[in-house]
Amino acid sequence: MSNDEWSKKDMDCIWHPCTQHKDHERLPPIPIARAQGIYLYDFEGKAYIDCISSWWVNLFGHSHPYLVKKLMEQSQKLDHVLLAGFSHEGIIQYSHRLLEVAGNHFDKCFYADNGSSAIEVALKMSFHHHLLHHRLERKKFLALSNSYHGETIGALSVGDVGIYKDTYQPLLLDVLITPTPKNQDDIQNALDALDHILRQEGEKICAFILEPLVQCAGNMHMYPKEYIQKASQKCKAYGIDLIFDEIAVGFGRTGSLFAFEQCGVIPDFLCLSKGITGGMLPLSVVLTHNHIFDAFYGDYETQKAFLHSHSYTGNALAIACANATLDLFEQEKILESNAIKQTQIWNAFSEIQGNLKVKNLRQTGMILAFDLDAPPSQRAGYEFYLRALRQGLLLRPLGNTIYFMPPYIISPDEIIYVAQEVKQILMNF
Repeated sequence: MSNDEWSKKDMDCIWHPCTQHKDHERLPPIPIARAQGIYLYDFEGKAYIDCISSWWVNLFGHSHPYLVKKLMEQSQKLDHVLLAGFSHEGIIQYSHRLLEVAGNHFDKCFYADNGSSAIEVALKMSFHHHLLHHRLERKKFLALSNSYHGETIGALSVGDVGIYKDTYQPLLLDVLITPTPKNQDDIQNALDALDHILRQEGEKICAFILEPLVQCAGNMHMYPKEYIQKASQKCKAYGIDLIFDEIAVGFGRTGSLFAFEQCGVIPDFLCLSKGITGGMLPLSVVLTHNHIFDAFYGDYETQKAFLHSHSYTGNALAIACANATLDLFEQEKILESNAIKQTQIWNAFSEIQGNLKVKNLRQTGMILAFDLDAPPSQRAGYEFYLRALRQGLLLRPLGNTIYFMPPYIISPDEIIYVAQEVKQILMNF
């Protein structure tokens, strides 16, 4: 069938995420027949460079042969077994490996199956941990302005991007929002605002949650690690837990394997997902410490157990892909390679800084972004997206923010090609 025929069948029955379906009157959903490496191919053979790693998950591109091999091998041994009272070889090996590559700063892994679920786990675990220590007054959470942590009720509560949150405000938890610094010069203003909140509410707060270094869904806002260090110290002085959401920025996106390594802070809870399986299957995990775990240890009747579960927790197929992902980081020296590529990305895109339509070209690790100088009402980002698609580039925007977050396997020539195409789009925009 043609693209148009597949698109019509799609629109008959599928409700797409983060989509105003009226937009599909102009551009129907693009059906993808297959994918390989950094390329997606539709049913008429047109290729699209996946410049955003399909919502930041495909670290090594699509259908990576090693990931496929390990997934197929696992499918012939064990597909799934419940993780309550049972276990399997893959998850035991992976948990030890993950704790080790996280610097042995954590002791326990609690698994779920998507990023929002990992956030829910950390929020509930922090609250319950305080409760077990009879800190009954700690019922609030503290989050940063412009933050995003997912779209389940708890995760949405601790976010601050209005387009996702405002409609559901009556359903949400009681959350305090403190300003994210705009830049290095704004650190002290943000810390002063945090001090004010802590003086008034510090004894009532369970945890402070943040996305270290880059607020991805918050228009790729990049902010200083010095703020994270000082804000974390202030919160810990009040006995507040730290939750680091590295669902998007973990596994090499910011230049180090985990962003917390650059911040000089060890959080109480580290939430990971997205790239954890190289984009093959859904999986998430929360890393935490023995002093948290030990508080829940006791007789069943005491209701100490953390009774949170998902049917597919620790799925053996997803875990096989997660183990294979760590293999690739080790075997192919991904972080070292990325250190070179991030410089290549900056050099390739730096030419667009002179374009009057471009504001705030910025980069952290393998994430590059810029803003289009236009009012949000003009939907300039969407228009840019449509033109990029015509040129074979998938650059789904965040409002008027265009960002480049490619698979790590992208070549220097492909980086230059994308940058040149973006430059051409801007010249005629």
